[in-house]
Amino acid sequence: MSQNHNRRSFLKIAAGASVACPAIITSKRSAAQEVIGTGDHQFKCQHQFPQLPSQYSWQTTHNVAVDPDNNLYVIHEGEASKTDHPSIFVFDSDGQFMRAFGQQFQGGGHGLEVNVEDGVPYLYVAAYQQVKSIAKLTLNGDLVWQKYAPIQSGHYATDEASNPRRAWGRNRFLPTNFAFLPNGDFLLADGYGSYYIHRYDKDGNWLSSFGGAGKGRGSFNLPHGLWVDTREGGAPEIVVADRANNSLQIFDLQGEYQKTVNGFGLPANIDTNAELMLVPELVARVSLLDRHHNTIATLGDDRERVLKDKQDTKGFSIRTDETKWQQGKFVHPHDACFDLEDNLYIAEWVSTGRITKLSRV
Repeated sequence: MSQNHNRRSFLKIAAGASVACPAIITSKRSAAQEVIGTGDHQFKCQHQFPQLPSQYSWQTTHNVAVDPDNNLYVIHEGEASKTDHPSIFVFDSDGQFMRAFGQQFQGGGHGLEVNVEDGVPYLYVAAYQQVKSIAKLTLNGDLVWQKYAPIQSGHYATDEASNPRRAWGRNRFLPTNFAFLPNGDFLLADGYGSYYIHRYDKDGNWLSSFGGAGKGRGSFNLPHGLWVDTREGGAPEIVVADRANNSLQIFDLQGEYQKTVNGFGLPANIDTNAELMLVPELVARVSLLDRHHNTIATLGDDRERVLKDKQDTKGFSIRTDETKWQQGKFVHPHDACFDLEDNLYIAEWVSTGRITKLSRV
């Protein structure tokens, strides 16, 4: 059965049952809702949008996804020592907590996507650090399958799948994000490990790879995110956020290199709606692109201040100090997605976590 994997198609798909939320919640939700953006791309900005229960805490937020009922899923890296703490949290469209799960990904939570398969939505998780695996879950957190390094690809240490541990290098498996192909296969970016893009069938069986370490034009320097762009006005294409090369690389659906789009500040991931491409950039801004990869709007740009702080402090000190975060400005956007009403959610790579909702004006 042919599938449409664009998040907009979720409006026609039924979702699973929800779980009752706790009675006591806490929130640092911002009361102010400054309007950011220009022209047709203006949004009310609400930082710290989801209301996290008091028994939980954000531990470096990483990625966001939306399900067919417009519920928000958030994954944080988590502290490996907090083995009983969830790594995945679910909220309704008003930011109210619904459920949490994913303790097995603590310390390595990273990539998160919802994909609809034969009318049923599933959650895909990429975990790095000591977890070093990918998993497919139901929306309530039940495990469908879990896979480790594809040793048969020839890109990994011989024990990388049988003995996952906290070790980095180009022969290690440190997956970051997913994208889904029209035929049911999916792509996985090994963004912190081998720098290859792996192709799997719908059951999670490895098929092939492309990419590897390099300076561009088909090779990568930290291919952190990716997406299959099926917007009208062009042939379907694979878009890879080649983060440390500060670029997007475009491929056909067979993984053949087409072109490079430059001008980004550590692009981290990608999403699309019917018209726009959404690119969170780790250097303090979010960009919107048209079908021809032209930037038509930037949101929450605070690059000058964040880069000056990095130079002054020899590191990214702002990410650990909430007093330096400014309303309507981003620090380190790590992932972003559209909801079903074309509002935006932004997850930032900051130690105490921040999820922002940008509501279309």
